[in-house]
Amino acid sequence: MAALAPAGPGDAALAALDELSLNFTYRAPGAGNGSLSGDWYRRNQIHLFGVLLAILGNLVISVSLNIQKYSHLQLAQQEHPRPYFKSVLWWGGVLLMAVGEMGNFAAYGFAPITLIAPLGCVSVTGSAIISVTFLKDNLRASDLLGTTLAFAGTYLLVNFAPNITQAISARTVQYYLVGWQFLIYVILEILIFCILLYLYKRKGMKHMVILLTLVAILASLTVISVKAVSGMITFSMMDKMQLTYPIFYIMFIIMIASCVFQVKFLNQATKLYNTTTVVPVNHIFFTISAMIAGIIFYQEFLGAAFLTVFIYLFGCFLSFLGVFLVTRNREKEHLQQSYIDFGNIPGKQMLDKIQPDSNSLSYGTLPDGSDSTKSQSGEKKEV
Repeated sequence: MAALAPAGPGDAALAALDELSLNFTYRAPGAGNGSLSGDWYRRNQIHLFGVLLAILGNLVISVSLNIQKYSHLQLAQQEHPRPYFKSVLWWGGVLLMAVGEMGNFAAYGFAPITLIAPLGCVSVTGSAIISVTFLKDNLRASDLLGTTLAFAGTYLLVNFAPNITQAISARTVQYYLVGWQFLIYVILEILIFCILLYLYKRKGMKHMVILLTLVAILASLTVISVKAVSGMITFSMMDKMQLTYPIFYIMFIIMIASCVFQVKFLNQATKLYNTTTVVPVNHIFFTISAMIAGIIFYQEFLGAAFLTVFIYLFGCFLSFLGVFLVTRNREKEHLQQSYIDFGNIPGKQMLDKIQPDSNSLSYGTLPDGSDSTKSQSGEKKEV
């Protein structure tokens, strides 16, 4: 028998390509492609499971945000308020948020990035609807219209997302990392990130677009690494163990580091600008960045028909418009009064107005006209 030659780098590359071809399942165009037929559901059961995880995760995040806001309002109404981190209700909201984020994390292991990332609109619109019943916020016509548009966009996204089933293994991730498409993409991202960081740090330019673009660039690395880590964990549970490969821990470190710096720049944006402006713009930037990352790194739109791509992009546009309508002018409704009302705080006396009308003669004086004010006016007359 002839001795077997040792496998070289070329053989390893061929093995990776063979595994990659097995990992992809392309859906040929047909009657059930991009429609609600029973054949479509049978072919996309694993995708629908990921969509269900993402939607449930975003709804849980919406509930958690409202619980945390409710705990802050409850603490503000106390005569001697405690720190928020000592509130059991606040920690319950944090726990629910962790559960929701875990659902989003797991969803990336079952469905493409281009399908999961736009579903973040469910969290924004869901939070607005829940706040109407939970926090007694006003229900506006724009809320109903925005929620309807977001649901319509989600429907189109789910039905016309890429019909590619892909198993993420360590070899698959390694193959994608050295691909020329991703290398060019990373070089361009590094250049743009360095330029924006220079403008932000050295030139003091803190425009919202600069900050949220930095967040979006980091978000592209986050979704790539999240899908890699989640996909390798899923592959380990269903087929072969992948957690022994160094690439798993490299992607895990990239995921944590990119998340930390994302939060830093996003917090800076929320400090400088109104939340009602930051939330929709960040959602749009994040979704576009995640879609580009999924298309370039995981090649999720490879072989997709033009009509499918067009309807998918139209669904994204509807979800963007829905998020904008729901968040538009939401905080301004609470800032119409030019005075503070303490009537709802226990232990405080009901006051009409702390600050009188600026057009009246008593503007700038105490409401009851104290003795000190009278004495000062008398001294001025004598002078």
